[in-house]
Amino acid sequence: MRIDAYNKVAQLYQSSNAKKAVKVNGLEASDQVEISRIGKEYQVAKQAIAGTPDVRMDKVNEIKKRMESGTYNVTMEEVADKILSSYYDKLI
Repeated sequence: MRIDAYNKVAQLYQSSNAKKAVKVNGLEASDQVEISRIGKEYQVAKQAIAGTPDVRMDKVNEIKKRMESGTYNVTMEEVADKILSSYYDKLI
């Protein structure tokens, strides 16, 4: 790499002679943020999900009762289908 060529380009553009920024009195700058409709809907959905528990105890208790009474019957094929679909859903 030729450093002397870089120095010539820097001299050409006078990159080493930086000028200071000039302050303008009387002007106030303010920033604004606008959230889109989709962004607001996303926030509402995120808050709703955060408020729900990870485990639905009503479903768990119902299945426990059915297991204890002997009325909860699941075939091995159904279990295998759920395991495979869960596995493939995670891959996507």
